[in-house]
Amino acid sequence: MTPIAPHIEAFLREHLPQHRGASAHTCDSYAYSFQLLFEFGAKRLKVAPSMMKLEQLDASLISAFLEHLETSRQNSAETRNIRLAAIRSFFRFLEHRQPAALEQIRRILAIPFKRTNSRLVPYLVKNEVQALLDAPNPTTREGIRDRAMLHLAVSAGLRVSELIGLRMESVALDSMSIRVHGKGRRERSLPLWKTTAAALRAWLAIRGPIAAPEVFVNAHGEPMSRWGFAYVLHQHAQMASKKCPSLPTKKLSPHVLRHTSAMIVLQATHDIRKVSLWLGHSNLATTEIYTRADPTEKLEAIEAVVPPHLRKGSFRPPDKLIALLKAKSAKS
Repeated sequence: MTPIAPHIEAFLREHLPQHRGASAHTCDSYAYSFQLLFEFGAKRLKVAPSMMKLEQLDASLISAFLEHLETSRQNSAETRNIRLAAIRSFFRFLEHRQPAALEQIRRILAIPFKRTNSRLVPYLVKNEVQALLDAPNPTTREGIRDRAMLHLAVSAGLRVSELIGLRMESVALDSMSIRVHGKGRRERSLPLWKTTAAALRAWLAIRGPIAAPEVFVNAHGEPMSRWGFAYVLHQHAQMASKKCPSLPTKKLSPHVLRHTSAMIVLQATHDIRKVSLWLGHSNLATTEIYTRADPTEKLEAIEAVVPPHLRKGSFRPPDKLIALLKAKSAKS
């Protein structure tokens, strides 16, 4: 029997961050997936999680765990697929470390993902964006910081990890650009809108000599966390809702700002390749979700099509008196 704990530790501490270049958020998400799996398995097998063996994590246990997520925890199919992706990634990692368990691993890798609904990406329209960007108070230190963060998130389309991980040496205000370290250790250089550069310049002028290398810090001088930025966004969204009635109807999150940036670039350029470069996608297919959400793409198609002609005719309503007499005669 093979202990599973050392392999999980090697997967999370070495393989994901060092070999695959996974972000801290991805590592945390995978770790939580395994926490749920081991808690479920320990209860089912009546053993301590640290004492579980590789051979006990067979396809039947994994399938039962996935069913448990949807039935007992009321998770969506999307969440179920995220947990399965973490499990499959781990067992692909084990293929070369434990060749004796190859048949067991193959059965687990054969567990399919569930089909999910293909929804349109949520994003903010122009007046909603402006209301949100105007929400921070530019007469306070926190307001100047928040204004810069929101402008940068919208204009550059940064992931949360890229925004809070942006370092001082990656900002070049003289050329109005930033260098972003994205997923998979991929770097990209992005130009800044003039308003974004002005907002960022105002924040850096009052940021002060702080030891943290990150551009955005909290009130204690520590790097801004993803939860801190989510809180800031929520607070300013509530303020913006007072001036923009449509904003409360939107499900706003940090990633929605990234979607908003993508839609702005797409509607300005009508070029999905430029959107892909802007967002730092490694695969153009990932960016195609925005073409489904952009109504201008469909409008251009409609304008290019010659529609079939409409048969002409006019409707003349019947005389009310004759209609009444006909109704009476029909009854008699």
